[in-house]
Amino acid sequence: MEKYISIGKAASLLGVSLSTMYRWLKSGKITASFRTFGNHRRFLFSDISKISKSNENNSDHKPVIAYARVSSHKKKNDLKNQKQYLHNYCVEKKFKNFEIISDLGSGLNFNKKGLNKLIDLISNQSISKLILTYKDRLLRFGSEIIFKLCHMYNIQVIIINNLAKNLPNKN
Repeated sequence: MEKYISIGKAASLLGVSLSTMYRWLKSGKITASFRTFGNHRRFLFSDISKISKSNENNSDHKPVIAYARVSSHKKKNDLKNQKQYLHNYCVEKKFKNFEIISDLGSGLNFNKKGLNKLIDLISNQSISKLILTYKDRLLRFGSEIIFKLCHMYNIQVIIINNLAKNLPNKN
């Protein structure tokens, strides 16, 4: 006998939010097997399991991005140290595919080359993790917007020097 599950249970098994499930339904990446009399979607458990295994395999191939930033040219040495620290962390955690993106500019400036590249990678769901030394290295204010995007796209955010407050990648 085949087992059917709700959209909430399917989202939980896949480790994504309900909004991601609805986006996948709209784009055709996933389809509901049927709707109940109450108009609730039901998914075949075996179909969700296949997608889950596929997502696990694909996330291994997505790169990890480490982001470093300092506010001025006077702190160029700090940027070099930050990049080395991120590199060492990625090697220690055995991330096979990682890249370090860095910026030199104010944390209030949203128009930095590296930050824009990072936002593009996040919105294209091209990365598996975002690693920062401190939360404010991303932006002085407004980093929560980037973290929300990461959450929506199931990208784990790791803040190394604030490990007690790492952001979850699941609901």
